[in-house]
Amino acid sequence: MERKTVKKNPEDFRNLFQKITVELKKVIKGQDEVIQFIVLALLNGGHVLIEGLPGLGKTLLANALSRIIGVDFKRIQFTPDLMPSDIIGTTVYDNVKNDFYVRKGPVFTNFLLADEINRAPAKTQSALLEVMQEKQVTIDGVVHKLEEPFITIATQNPIEYEGTYPLPEAQIDRFMFKVLVSYPAYEEEKNMLCMFRDGFDSERLEDSNLQMVCNQQEFMSYKNSLDVVNVDEKIMDYLLQIVDATRKTPGIAVGASPRASIALLKSSRALAVINNRDFIVPDDVRNCAFPVLRHRIILETDAEIEGKTADDFVQLVLSKAAVPR
Repeated sequence: MERKTVKKNPEDFRNLFQKITVELKKVIKGQDEVIQFIVLALLNGGHVLIEGLPGLGKTLLANALSRIIGVDFKRIQFTPDLMPSDIIGTTVYDNVKNDFYVRKGPVFTNFLLADEINRAPAKTQSALLEVMQEKQVTIDGVVHKLEEPFITIATQNPIEYEGTYPLPEAQIDRFMFKVLVSYPAYEEEKNMLCMFRDGFDSERLEDSNLQMVCNQQEFMSYKNSLDVVNVDEKIMDYLLQIVDATRKTPGIAVGASPRASIALLKSSRALAVINNRDFIVPDDVRNCAFPVLRHRIILETDAEIEGKTADDFVQLVLSKAAVPR
């Protein structure tokens, strides 16, 4: 007898997104866009690169998110002397049992916070490639599958360049989104201070009023709940026009990959659902374009000298793409 797969309704996806967002906003103030795209990445099985100054709540966000859906969380502080085995683990000899065993590294978790990922050399950064793409680790030729869900939330500081190593293009392309964290507005920071004045401690989340909205098994059952979202042929063409333009626009040395097209489609579909629609509109694509594309395009040297940013060119390609009607 053939076993039937029960798919969740997009409304369930939207409800779960809203519940997770409500809980996160209890402890994270003034980072609504960051919260939105991190939750969207999580629900799409993607990874997120966060760029922002220290002290803006990146670790707190990842830790809180893991508690809300009841999964494991680990943090790695990347440093220049960090070795690949420090991340994925290694084989160790047991003198008592007279045998070897695998000592698993911190990547064996559900939520991995790779703090200041660009401080480690390329060899160590690339150790995450297999983990992020295949969700598995190979140690001494033996493959170890990671437990799902698995999401890497990596951070980097935008103003410190001494002692840092640029991420390899192959790895940075594995991040579904790159989101920029900025200082909170005055009132939002005041609300945050009031939280701490009234007893909130970011290092003791177990004492906060965060509620777990689902467990690990329930969360995994929401996969494929977006398959019913309609994607019109004109929207597909519009999306591809944008990505293709990044490969042809003067000032951009390397454009976005086909993986970017897939990420843009997935995120636009998810954005449509959380906005209570079962179809994508051009604004969904435009709103997702910046976090999806900004880390996937490499600027020419002249453009960088002129002070141009990746966001400037994303805005340029969006302005040139013909919006479907």
